[in-house]
Amino acid sequence: MKKQLLISFFALLSLVCINAENNRTIRISTDNIDLILQVGENGRLYQTYLGKKLLYERDVRDFPWNVYAASDGSVSKRGWEVYSGSGNEDFFEPALGISHSDGNLSTILYYVTSYNQPVEGGVETVIQLRDDQYPVDVILHYVAYPKENIIKTWSEIKHQERKPIILSTYASTMLYFNNSSYYLTEFSGDWAKEAHMSSQQLQFGKKVIDTKLGSRAAMHAYPFFEVGLDQPVNEHQGTVLMGTLGWTGNFRFTFEVDNVGNLRVIPAINPYASNYELKAGEVFSTPEFIFTLSYNGTGEGSRNFHEWAINYSLKDGQNNRMTLLNNWENTKFNFNEEILVKLMKEAKYLGVDMFLLDDGWFGNKYPRKNDRAGLGDWDVTQDKLPGGISALVKSAEKAGVKFGIWIEPEMVNPKSALFEKHPDWAIKLPNRETYYYRNQLVLDLSNPKVQDYVYNVVAGILEENPGVAFFKWDCNSPITNIYSPYWKEKQGQLYIEHVRGIYNVLKRIKKNYPDVPMMLCSGGGARCDYEALKYFTEFWCSDNTNPVERIYIQWGFSQFFPAKAMCAHVTDWNKAASVKFRTDVASMCKLGFDIGLKELTTGEIAYCQMAVANWKRLQNAIMDGMQYRLVSPYESNHMAINYVSKDRDKAILFAYDIYPRFKEKLMPVKLQGLDSNKQYRVDEINLIPATHSKLKANGKIYSGDFLMKVGLNVFGATNLRSHVIELTAQ
Repeated sequence: MKKQLLISFFALLSLVCINAENNRTIRISTDNIDLILQVGENGRLYQTYLGKKLLYERDVRDFPWNVYAASDGSVSKRGWEVYSGSGNEDFFEPALGISHSDGNLSTILYYVTSYNQPVEGGVETVIQLRDDQYPVDVILHYVAYPKENIIKTWSEIKHQERKPIILSTYASTMLYFNNSSYYLTEFSGDWAKEAHMSSQQLQFGKKVIDTKLGSRAAMHAYPFFEVGLDQPVNEHQGTVLMGTLGWTGNFRFTFEVDNVGNLRVIPAINPYASNYELKAGEVFSTPEFIFTLSYNGTGEGSRNFHEWAINYSLKDGQNNRMTLLNNWENTKFNFNEEILVKLMKEAKYLGVDMFLLDDGWFGNKYPRKNDRAGLGDWDVTQDKLPGGISALVKSAEKAGVKFGIWIEPEMVNPKSALFEKHPDWAIKLPNRETYYYRNQLVLDLSNPKVQDYVYNVVAGILEENPGVAFFKWDCNSPITNIYSPYWKEKQGQLYIEHVRGIYNVLKRIKKNYPDVPMMLCSGGGARCDYEALKYFTEFWCSDNTNPVERIYIQWGFSQFFPAKAMCAHVTDWNKAASVKFRTDVASMCKLGFDIGLKELTTGEIAYCQMAVANWKRLQNAIMDGMQYRLVSPYESNHMAINYVSKDRDKAILFAYDIYPRFKEKLMPVKLQGLDSNKQYRVDEINLIPATHSKLKANGKIYSGDFLMKVGLNVFGATNLRSHVIELTAQ
């Protein structure tokens, strides 16, 4: 046996030497980005370049691999190792931490082989690394999307040691930068104030952004960031790294500036309370980290992400979205069949595509009259809705709209028949007082039986009511009382296996019901990652529908997500704002309503009907067009954004006066993305009935060149006023 192991070991060393000699440079490229990796003289893999695409292959091939090595001259050992393991000679944060079965904590990975293969929209590069002392392999994956200038990367860890190994750190990748300075823009918030943007310069040491909430994981910190290289992040110019992690659980971003001013960026699952026991032969896959480098500010980087998401990541990214009327703000829990049927008729009268029934329709032993009972019992409350879901579907069809429904299948109220029958299905400490967040507990999705139950919530509704056209999938609680009855002595598996369990359910739903759109909701916008959005057509940005607050929230989320992924509803939050202003703010995303028509005047209803019709008519330009953020609410008392269709024949400008200062100087808004040589007719739309546009440019024709260099005077001095401008190539 020992002889056989020695033969295998020397064969591995031979393979390392052969491949390192024959394939010293690995180039991962998009149309504008080069990521160059090279095998060092020591057989280990290093990043030697990440930046603007190099023009000549010879320059790539002859790149001096040690150009960014340590300043002490130890170029053969210290450098920008692509997937640095703990216990080696690098003094900074590693990508991988392993406790081997013999207790050794060191891992040093050597290059073995690599290859490229075509994938939808791009090229995947697969690289195999292996420890020279332990049978541990790490497979690195990079998918480059040339046209969109997006690179997606993740790693796979596996081993053949006799006993399980313990993973204490497991990053998706590591990226390095050698610039004069680094400026981080991070996204933070809470319920009703999602995706708030703030910036700081990164100095020596580590800056960590992480979450430990388990579920509803992005309530306080969001899984995306921007790093300005050599200057602060700017919308329209400068080099910026924009990255996001596809993981619906605990994540951690580490930004470390070392002693010579280099930056390493490490995106990963947060290993907090998650020492993972990996069995021999098992493959541990990290989440996908998706990034772009833009050389023209965040606007260009955002368009890279939007185009990539629509083409390759967002569920049904190429399809249209349905406008809707939701009942929540109008009725809360207090409704019956008669009330809902009236709202369905209102939805048709409004002109939207669908009526969405929100929380409060289920539970019989413990009826869902408030948020203290019923979660887990997904049977229709008989005395409230005697005809069941089928009657509601038929009523919606009769009214001429589709029917959608709200669910929260990952959660349970202690006051429910499900909890009484299966208390061991909830994540709950066995020996401490239980803490209830929103009067509920999180079901243990790491348990396969719970996965089956959650899947059957959706499958049961659809099998009995195939007319259900949409789900709003909510998740209102983080994980509290952190203990899995299923894993018992292996509690380090819980956070990771729970998220994997969610994905198992979503994969089954997508496979068996591929055409049913779903909205991702989590007490607002606390779930907003591209792994979840493989299964959801859109996400709910925030429960805060105050249009002023929404301007900031939607600005933040738009950095990484296309408009068609972002749900925005017109409600009665902030009645100081007109229905027009509220509707115009919602119209720059996926439009919906959560308001009763009885609260509106005849003129307001007519306005909403017109706005819905305009949104539908212009949906392809807004939802699938190129987005240009023009004027930031963070930098002014106004906001402006425009969309341009792919053929550049149609553009829509949204402009908002928020709270202008007295006699402040107002500047024209210069549009972007138009064809300089085309002539565009300017028409203000979404006007209150019986009023006329006061814009001097209304009805006139200008060249795209003029509109981008001189612009339009659309801002004014009135609080909470909005303009929607349609531009049509002549």
